This record gives sequence, structure tokens and C-alpha cells, in this order.
Amino acid sequence: MSLPHPDRLLLAFDRALRTVSAQAKSSRPNPAAHILTDNLSEQEQKHSAGLMRVNHVGEICAQALYDAQSSFSHTPVVARQLQHSCVEEEDHLAWTANRLKELNSRTSLLSPLWYAGAYACGVVAAKCGDAASLGFVVETERQVEAHLASHLQALPQNDAKSRAIVEQMRVDEVAHGAAAQSLGASEMPLPVRTGMKLMAKIMTTTAYYV
Repeated sequence: MSLPHPDRLLLAFDRALRTVSAQAKSSRPNPAAHILTDNLSEQEQKHSAGLMRVNHVGEICAQALYDAQSSFSHTPVVARQLQHSCVEEEDHLAWTANRLKELNSRTSLLSPLWYAGAYACGVVAAKCGDAASLGFVVETERQVEAHLASHLQALPQNDAKSRAIVEQMRVDEVAHGAAAQSLGASEMPLPVRTGMKLMAKIMTTTAYYV
């Protein structure tokens, strides 16, 4: 049974608060839990923290996007798939927040802004219809997978904890994109894909520091 509209709004508000306040909880074990030690210099630790803060912001945006798109989707099967992906993205959110604590760093100071902007994008995508919304997911996950692959190259070689988290995130993002594609995603027009890349560039550059 679908929830009454006020209840959906309350759940969305609760999710937003937990997301931006770094209170997310994972449903799966942290892939770095078995790695017991770090051997990072001060400079390497700072660089890893910047990259993991970027990844945490990406997961804030993923929570907002999936929450908005599932709430405004047009068919139950699409809503269920988006909600499933959202749960796995919350794992990523919790893992990256925990890693930032281990690196003696913090999450982005602009988290509420990232969430609000991504939620608005998710609503617009959903209002364009399920095929377009799923296409937005496919393109987002394609770009995120490439971004995570670049982080595997950029992270310090001896930062095994961050690498384990990022690799599992990359695997999950590929699966989310494939699932959306299988449900009938449409191809995003080139101007939209270009705009998404530009927005992602602004976000990643800013979140590394702020």
C-alpha cells in the first residue's frame, strides 16, 4: 500500500536530515573493515580525505536523486528499483563518512546545498517520464563509475581502506546503471550529458576543499 502524501513528505524530510548530518547507516559490512592499519603521510592523508569528501558528496547527491526520482516515478517497478539502489547508495554514504572520520577529516560544509540541488534535478528528471528518468540514472552512473575509476588511480597506493570502499562503490554503480538500462532507459541528449559533466566538475572541485 502506498503511503499517504504527508507521510511520504515526512520520510523524505527524515532521509534528508540523516543524509546531510552524516547519520546514514549501512545495511552491508564496510568493505574496508578487515583492513586494520593505515600507513599514510600527513600529505597523503589530507589528499585521501579530499577525495573521500568528494565521494561522500556524490553519495549525498545520489540519495537526493534516487529519493526524488522514486517518489515521483510513474510505475511501481521503476520506483522499487530506484528505492533498492537508494539503499545501496546509503551504504556508500555511511562508508565514506566513516572513512573521513578515520582520516581525521570532515564532510562537506555545503551538504545541504548539494542535497537540495540534486533533489531538484531528480524531480525534474522524474517529471519527464520514467524512460527519461532512467536514462538520467544510466548517464549519472556512467559518469560516477568513470569518476570512481579515476579516484582509484589518484588515491595513495598504500591507502588500502579508501581503495576497498571506492572499488565496491564502483561495482555497485555499474550494477545500478545496468538495472536502469534494463527497465527501458532512454539515451540522454548530448547537451544534457554535457551539462551533467559540467555540474559534476563544479561539485567535485569544490567538495575537495569545502
